[in-house]
Amino acid sequence: MQVWEGLGRVPAGTGPSVVTIGNFDGVHRGHAEVLAHVVAQGRARGAIAVAMTFDPHPSSVHRPHAVPDQITGLGDKLELLAAVGLDATLVVAYTADFASQGPEQFVRRYLVDALRPVLVVVGHDVRFGADNSGDRHTMAELGRRHGFDVEVLDDVASDEQRRWSSTWARELLAAGRMEELTDVLGREHTMRGAVVHGEARGRLLGFPTANLDPASSGAVPADGVYAGWLVRGADTGDGDDGDGGGTAGERLPAAISVGTNPTFDGVVRQVEAHVIGRTDLDLYGEEVVVEFVRRLRPTVRYEGVEALVAQMHADCDEALAVLGLR
Repeated sequence: MQVWEGLGRVPAGTGPSVVTIGNFDGVHRGHAEVLAHVVAQGRARGAIAVAMTFDPHPSSVHRPHAVPDQITGLGDKLELLAAVGLDATLVVAYTADFASQGPEQFVRRYLVDALRPVLVVVGHDVRFGADNSGDRHTMAELGRRHGFDVEVLDDVASDEQRRWSSTWARELLAAGRMEELTDVLGREHTMRGAVVHGEARGRLLGFPTANLDPASSGAVPADGVYAGWLVRGADTGDGDDGDGGGTAGERLPAAISVGTNPTFDGVVRQVEAHVIGRTDLDLYGEEVVVEFVRRLRPTVRYEGVEALVAQMHADCDEALAVLGLR
């Protein structure tokens, strides 16, 4: 999949295309169905299938006091969009100047002139242009004026008849309901980031952990202990080559802690993953992906180290059972 970071990166003569527009945060099952439809229409019409998305989230301009946590970082979002089969994604920098365009200016500049669409696929609640003044009826009228079709898709709903949405996914994340979140996303929720040095308390207790950089991408779920996986990635180039014995893409069972370590009066919220059964790993400097499968328990303050260590052994045993390894 080609990625065009800004309008100026779109090659001259691009098109014809089938285009859809959205934030696509989380690329959940509703998004996936819409995007698969765009790909199918592109193939049927002999056109390229293109998604237009925005970075940062539009709320950063319109409601900076209430920007939602992003379920996926931009890099992971682009990987997920590519996996659907799109030919290209146009990433538009969402700024106050961009948001001030009228609906026709936006359509002419970003669609007609740049992508030469034969079809634009939108949801029934689509809004675009200054003050969200454009809607699906506006898009249909502009399509007639500029020579492209417009298809308005109904919401894609779950078996419980709730609309698949990023809002729903965030609710589940905030509650730590990972199995339900997996159903909404169509895959386990992940975070991606570099492994950084922590307080090394886990190593002293016999449970060394990979501490994720606070700047890692992907929304942090509710505090608690989770069963999941740690997937090894690439060295970040900070000069530390790790233990030298791993393989990029290696998927290792993990017990993942999210919280402030209340037993030790911690105040900084951390995400740290213990690779079960491994005390030999040196992952500092590596980029890793942490996959959350199931929340095992909430964060609890224990009276003394012995009680905590006993619980950590139990957490690892339960995590292995959840992951089908015991």
